Amino acid sequence: MEMKTEINASKPSGLKSILGKMDVRAYTMVAAVVLIWIFFGLMHDTFLTARNLSNLFTQMSVTAILAIGMVLVIVAGHIDLSVGSLVGLTGGVASILSNWLGMPTSVVIIGTLVVGALLGMFQGWLVAYQAIPAFIVTLGGMMVFRGALMGVTKSSTISISDPAFALLGNAYFAAGFGLILAVLAIGAILWSTLKKRKSREKYGFDVAPMGVDLTKIGFISLLVISFVLLMNSYKGIPFPIIFVIILALVFSFLANQTSFGRHIYAIGGNPDAARLSGVNIRKKTMLVFLLSGLLASIASLVLTSRLSSATISAGQMYELDAIAACVIGGTSLMGGSGTILGAIIGALIMTSLDNGMSLMGLESFWQYVVKGSILVAAVWLDISSRKKKATK
Repeated sequence: MEMKTEINASKPSGLKSILGKMDVRAYTMVAAVVLIWIFFGLMHDTFLTARNLSNLFTQMSVTAILAIGMVLVIVAGHIDLSVGSLVGLTGGVASILSNWLGMPTSVVIIGTLVVGALLGMFQGWLVAYQAIPAFIVTLGGMMVFRGALMGVTKSSTISISDPAFALLGNAYFAAGFGLILAVLAIGAILWSTLKKRKSREKYGFDVAPMGVDLTKIGFISLLVISFVLLMNSYKGIPFPIIFVIILALVFSFLANQTSFGRHIYAIGGNPDAARLSGVNIRKKTMLVFLLSGLLASIASLVLTSRLSSATISAGQMYELDAIAACVIGGTSLMGGSGTILGAIIGALIMTSLDNGMSLMGLESFWQYVVKGSILVAAVWLDISSRKKKATK
């Protein structure tokens, strides 16, 4: 009788089980974005215009791309303070290849990506194989890369004159493409939800009522349609957003559906257990930093193209925006937990705050104060939730 009582007590109630299957934090962050937009919309009448929101999403793309790579680094239990300077350096490389050497756009892109990946891999090698703390390696990298940018460009601004290269950060897709993308996205959401539901039923796991799943699908589909219609009402979907969507899908698959992703979470959660399980921690750590460098070079291509130039100040403080986006999105600085989707929503929150405060004409120091306070609050909430789980 005691065993039966204990089993029943451990089984979650129906409502608790349903809520457990819903990513409550993700919906909370979406609600936070909505509240931020409403607040700034009331404070400044141009914030919620299609033009401004289109610019906002374009601005968000660089932070979001950096945050995607930063998630893997933090999940593995490390930090990368060099991505902002790496954005500046690889942007300088791209501008030199394009403007000074007259290379075609394809060569510029490949060359920039190779430089970013190699520099990221070198930092990962120092962390993984030379046992130098990631904080020190990437702090040094932040200064070295910034200094190298000044030396290579001779502290001057290099303009981009190649119209094909300029399209990377400034082009818009036609309205028809946006509608096709919306239909494909909604179809993928429906297929994924139903497939996951059938899989759970097949193996005897609890599933939420069909009405709950349909409500989730309807809510997400509404967001997708609203986004596409909003972008189409201006010029269409900005090209940089497609970069973010593709990279988010690829890295979400990498993190959730591959052995590499599972190993990264295992390393960050319990490195000793991961080592005993046969995980090659050194190799995986080096690959994580390689991917972070690669994504920083992609972000640099978008930023340099959008600004049509490379400057010595490009990428400054971007590493802090990327880290803040990850933490706000639910990535734990202790390692072992975090999602790509959460980081992207976090990037949207950070960019919305920047955009809104700029429109309101607030002095730059207020922007630092607000963003810094939000970062500290997000870490505090993460630590508090971990303490509560540990005491249960």
